[in-house]
Amino acid sequence: MAGVETALKEALTIDGALGAALVDMSSGMALGTLGHSADLDLTLAAAGSTDLVRATLRANELQGRTGEAMEDILTTLTHQYHLIRPLTGPGGEGLFLYLVLDRSRANLAMARHHIRRVESGLTV
Repeated sequence: MAGVETALKEALTIDGALGAALVDMSSGMALGTLGHSADLDLTLAAAGSTDLVRATLRANELQGRTGEAMEDILTTLTHQYHLIRPLTGPGGEGLFLYLVLDRSRANLAMARHHIRRVESGLTV
C-alpha cells in the first residue's frame, strides 16, 4: 500500500502527466501535490475542482441517481486533460485524486486505467 507521496509520484509516471494532487472534498484543501509545470497552480486547481465534484454529486442526487457511483470527471481543455477520480477505498471517502495531463502526449484511456491502479494502492 502506498502513502500519499508515493501515490502522487506514481501518478506522475503516467504519460503526459503534468501534476497530481490528493484533495479533501469537504474543504477543497490539497493534502498533497506534486507536479513539474511552472504555470500550474495545483493548490488553486484542487480547490476549484472541489466545486465541480460537489456540483456533479448534487446533480446526480437531484436526478435520483443515488445508487450510481461517480468513477471520474474529465475536463477537456485545448492543451490539457484534467481528470478527477473520487477515492472509494477504505479511508478514502471524501477525497479525490486530481490529475493534469498534457493532451498532446497523454493517452486518456491508459491514464484512466493507471489512475485506478494508483487509487487501489493508496492508503490514507
